Amino acid sequence: MNNFTLVFERVVILFLLMGVGVWCRRTKLLSDIAVKGIVDLLVIVVTPAIIVDVFARDFDPSMLKGLGIAAILSLAIHLASILFAKLTIHERNRDTEPVLKLAIVFSNSSFMGIPMERAILGDIGVFYGTVYIVIFNLLIWSYGFSKMRRGVGSRIRMIRSALLNPGTVGIALGLVVFLMPWKLPEVIKLPVGNLADINTPLAMIIIGYYLGGAKLGIALKRFKTIFTMFSRLVIVPLAFVVAVYPLKDFVDPMVLLALTIAVSAPTAAMVSMFAAKFNRDVDTSVALVSASTALSIITMPAIIALALTLFN
Repeated sequence: MNNFTLVFERVVILFLLMGVGVWCRRTKLLSDIAVKGIVDLLVIVVTPAIIVDVFARDFDPSMLKGLGIAAILSLAIHLASILFAKLTIHERNRDTEPVLKLAIVFSNSSFMGIPMERAILGDIGVFYGTVYIVIFNLLIWSYGFSKMRRGVGSRIRMIRSALLNPGTVGIALGLVVFLMPWKLPEVIKLPVGNLADINTPLAMIIIGYYLGGAKLGIALKRFKTIFTMFSRLVIVPLAFVVAVYPLKDFVDPMVLLALTIAVSAPTAAMVSMFAAKFNRDVDTSVALVSASTALSIITMPAIIALALTLFN
């Protein structure tokens, strides 16, 4: 079985779970209020549980080094994406411009990335992939907040949100667990692991629920939205793979593969949340998130299969 077929099968499994979410919307088994509660559960409870669960392993200095490299590379690709978006996105509509820029920079590294990392690479992939989420949170609550907000806003809130969010809190707890000389007692490890296990099905169902109500045509009618999706799904991840290829003999392939999965994910749902929060172009943001997610069933397997071939 070649790399593309292997990855494609994993992606199809995840998209079948999304189909359950579409069905839940069409049959009204779930409501917007219920879905919001599930999203909060995933973000506030399940994400930190995933991080602690994958960090609950014997200390390995090489893995700690890998975390540091993952952090540097994650920051580098985000900053490069910010520069790329600044140079390529010029939109007259001031409510749409920040949406397009953030849609290029920020991938759905949590809801799409973690399930893919676990399906293809196992817990070690998630171990390195969580670092990308921390950098994502730091930058979306600083750069993203500054691009979306109107007026002065609250800088204190921005800083607090960037530093104190489920991702950063989770990795802080995870590092403590990873570095301490004793293992988590089973009475704690088992429920944490159980919480971590519900991430993939719930995250996919939620994405499917939102896909079921999306107006994909909005994202496919304008050149700028098509370019934005192409940048998010193809240009940025390919640029990352090419840029880190020279490092393959010096860096653990698991680090490079985990980050490739995170980078190749579609536009983050947080872009739509920010657009709604700050009264920006919500319709375009929702269309970009939904359409890029639908198209990622083709692009993600191709990018990840290429990385598996190059880095292994």
